[in-house]
Amino acid sequence: MSAPARRRLLVVAWSNTGGTDRLVEAAVAGGREATDDVPGFETMACRCDLVAPEALLRADALLFATPECLGSMAGPMKAFFDRCYYPALDRLVGRPYATIVCAGTDGHGALRQIERIATGWRLRRIAEPVLAITGAQTPEAILAPKRIADADLARAAELGATLAAGTAYGVW
Repeated sequence: MSAPARRRLLVVAWSNTGGTDRLVEAAVAGGREATDDVPGFETMACRCDLVAPEALLRADALLFATPECLGSMAGPMKAFFDRCYYPALDRLVGRPYATIVCAGTDGHGALRQIERIATGWRLRRIAEPVLAITGAQTPEAILAPKRIADADLARAAELGATLAAGTAYGVW
């Protein structure tokens, strides 16, 4: 008898100044805590520049996390989608996903870009995105390491827990 297939939530992320990293850490911790009693389920994060299309295909759910840069998703995240879009096209239909964006004041440009790509892949959004606003406006503040509000970290943890638990327990 073979072992049951491993199920997983894959968090694909990029961070320029650490803010998105903090949100991803919270989401992964929330996902792991919510599924620690589910044998064979894992929540794992990977930098987007290291993710190949095959990793997407092995994931049962996806969480995309990026900073917003100049009104768009970060360049490495865009490169990830460029690299993986066509190899994964028509192969991810119906999989659940969610999004986290860390931004200075807006974040909606990055959210729209990811939503359009997810629509093309025909993914199923299972929750409203987490949008963490840092308020960084000057060049110095934009380039500085980010402090993320506790409320935003809690929302990221809740999103990770929701996506992981719903996937692990077959809700979606």
